[in-house]
Amino acid sequence: MKLTKIILPTLILIAGFISCKKDSTPDAAYTCTTCKTTPDAKAANDASNKGVYKGVIIGSSGTIMFDLQNNGTTITAIMVLDGVTVNLTASVTLVAGQNYVAPFTGTLNGQPVSITFSVGAAGTTPTVTTSSIPGHQSSSFTIIKETSNSLVEAFEDTYATTQPENGIFNLLLSRTLKLYGGTSRKNATTTNNPFNGIINANNELIDGAGKRIAILNGDVMTGGEVTLTLNARRTL
Repeated sequence: MKLTKIILPTLILIAGFISCKKDSTPDAAYTCTTCKTTPDAKAANDASNKGVYKGVIIGSSGTIMFDLQNNGTTITAIMVLDGVTVNLTASVTLVAGQNYVAPFTGTLNGQPVSITFSVGAAGTTPTVTTSSIPGHQSSSFTIIKETSNSLVEAFEDTYATTQPENGIFNLLLSRTLKLYGGTSRKNATTTNNPFNGIINANNELIDGAGKRIAILNGDVMTGGEVTLTLNARRTL
């Protein structure tokens, strides 16, 4: 699903922050050397269930990319969770014009992993319906369909507040569409807090209340004028 459709409804997390612990000085020179600068997605797949779907994971922290016959006949996924790469495959045949649902399986530290991915016939509503990841219970996925003219990027970070509160803050964005969305989760809980907004002409991430929550500078994202302070880095 394109970012304009998937963006989540409210900025729950930002509204809840009263004050935040200041992060260390951000490394503005950081560049994600493994990240793409142009979309992987092929134009022929933009309106179909084929193509590339990218996501972030909460429940530990990570990214995932599904490849549904984007450039051939293979159906695979690559998940990176807490820095560990897991290669996944699916055996369910993809049929053009039909909804697609399949378990993607692999191994993590010698134990089986299964992530069931679902997407509509036209590439809409990409969703992870169930997941079984050893050592990572209650994982939550935010997934977006990348198109040939809109690169999807993933950023990961943690947060800390003076409440005190600590947790994970991961998001996806499209510089082309000027939109972002993601999820946070307080440590030791399973409650997800979705958020979203726009990216203005100054590369500032603006929330639903018009506040600047972060500034995007290359592959680094730092805190803005509201109480949330970030030093997030692009990882996909």
